[in-house]
Amino acid sequence: MAYDNFLADRIRLSLKEKHISFEEKKMMGGLCFMVEDKMCVGVVKDNLMARIDPEIYDKALQEKGCREMDFTGRPMKGFVFVEPEGIDLDQDLNYWIQLCLKYNPKAKSSKKK
Repeated sequence: MAYDNFLADRIRLSLKEKHISFEEKKMMGGLCFMVEDKMCVGVVKDNLMARIDPEIYDKALQEKGCREMDFTGRPMKGFVFVEPEGIDLDQDLNYWIQLCLKYNPKAKSSKKK
């Protein structure tokens, strides 16, 4: 399953401009940007995958292009997909990335195998 390389480049650039250290990992058929060894933001097909604070999850779902991340067949609280129309403008993409970065310090890292 391919992912949108242009969107990945835009995320990369945004993180670099914010002086955020990150690591890229291919997962879930897309590309994930890890910040502090935690899944932060990513690209699945042409959608932005955003890990946000579960406390703002319901409010976020009301934003343009935002929908539940149902990758596993059921919604994952705290993870959303943002479709292209919700991230066309750089300011919109940066809004979502900032939400992800704000939540990242509180996020639990996945257990290492």
